[in-house]
Amino acid sequence: MKEETKAAIRNYGICVGVEALVAFLVIWSKGFFTDSAAVNLQILSDAFFVPGILMSLFAGMMYVSGEGALIGISFVLRNVVLAFIPMGRARHEVYADYRARKLKEAKKHNNRYVLLSGLTFLFIGVILTVIWYVKFYNV
Repeated sequence: MKEETKAAIRNYGICVGVEALVAFLVIWSKGFFTDSAAVNLQILSDAFFVPGILMSLFAGMMYVSGEGALIGISFVLRNVVLAFIPMGRARHEVYADYRARKLKEAKKHNNRYVLLSGLTFLFIGVILTVIWYVKFYNV
C-alpha cells in the first residue's frame, strides 16, 4: 500500500474516531435507552449532527487560516508584544512585507478529510431528522 494511502486512511480514521467520540458523548449525556423511539431518534440525530457541524466548521477555519486570513491578527499581536519589549520596535516590519513572508513560509495542506468526514456525519444527522419529522412529528 502506498504511503499516501496509509496517511489518508489514518487521517480519515482519526476524524471519524473523534466524531464518534463526540457522538457517543451526546448520546450518553441525553440517556439514549431511557425514552421512546421518537426521542431516541432525536437523540441519534443530534449525535450525528453535532460532530458533523463542528468538524465542518473546523475544516472551514483551517481553510481560512491556510489562505492567510488570520495573518493580520498575528501581525497586530506581534506588534503589541514588541511594543513592550525594550528595543522591540527595532525589529518592526511593514504589514505588506510581513504578509508576503508569512504566505511564502506557509505550507499548503490537503485537509479535505476533515471536511468530508464532517459532511458525512452532518448528512446522516439531517437524514435522521427528516425521518423523525416524517414518522413522529405531530402538529
